[in-house]
Amino acid sequence: MKENCGIDFNSIALQCGLNDEVDHSEVLHNITELEEFYGREDLIEIYNYLLETVIEPEYLAQIVKCADNYRDSSSLDSIVKLLVKKPEEDSDESINLRVICAKAIANHKDTAYVTVLLDCMNNKDENYKVRLACADALGKIGDKYAVTPLINLVSDENEKSIYLKESATNALGIIGDLRAVEPLISILDSKHGVFSKFSFLKEKIIEALGKLNIRNEKIFNALKKSLMDESPMVRINAIEALMNSDDPRAEDCIKSCLTDPDDEVKKNALIALYNISDRRILDEVIASKDYSDYLKTEAHLLIDEYEDEDE
Repeated sequence: MKENCGIDFNSIALQCGLNDEVDHSEVLHNITELEEFYGREDLIEIYNYLLETVIEPEYLAQIVKCADNYRDSSSLDSIVKLLVKKPEEDSDESINLRVICAKAIANHKDTAYVTVLLDCMNNKDENYKVRLACADALGKIGDKYAVTPLINLVSDENEKSIYLKESATNALGIIGDLRAVEPLISILDSKHGVFSKFSFLKEKIIEALGKLNIRNEKIFNALKKSLMDESPMVRINAIEALMNSDDPRAEDCIKSCLTDPDDEVKKNALIALYNISDRRILDEVIASKDYSDYLKTEAHLLIDEYEDEDE
């Protein structure tokens, strides 16, 4: 029996059903219910003990979630060990545990663990879900030391996981380092390989560029060029990024999309212009012969909404 600060850990294990053949759902419930019986400091001691002694991945995942509610730094080393300890065979439960560990590490925002997350993210033998969670964690921590590795990952044409590239792109946008501008723009301009096949990666790049620094001339030109992309969703994302830019040139750029062949693009352009200016753009669309009946209907709907708000 191990005791610490008056806590009988063997009794804790019995209370949770960890030493018995108890239904998994009941054990998970019992772990969560510990909060009903113990205060913060005792709970942290209990979770730290369980993180080091429990073997079942499903139970460990629940313990990590519970420990993460308190985000005490004393739990971090144990959580990091669980992240880097790759099992002989990846089960759904063990993968889920390691993903939860990466999220918990990110919540602490401790830059001391950036290297660990980078190692997992860059290991192509790792499960892609774990790598993706580590990329997300790097973005949340926001340490600029991760910028170059994230750029390299997004730019790597040999990287098979498009979802990992998407996550790394999002992380770059959150970190907000201008070193990412030129590599991301070069991917937008790419006409070969994986970059030309997946429009949603371009969508994420546009979102990231919008978060980086929209006043940057290269970013503005890249977004303007994206208004002519073959993917309607890419064009819509570019409209939104320009709308949020506060750049005085954005309005004219977006206005060119009012005659886009895709109705959703036209609609999003109209809404963006309405947000940038006021009702005048709606009246202009209704009165002009240059715009489609679909767009005129959308303008009328926005006017109705506008007048209802005024009332």
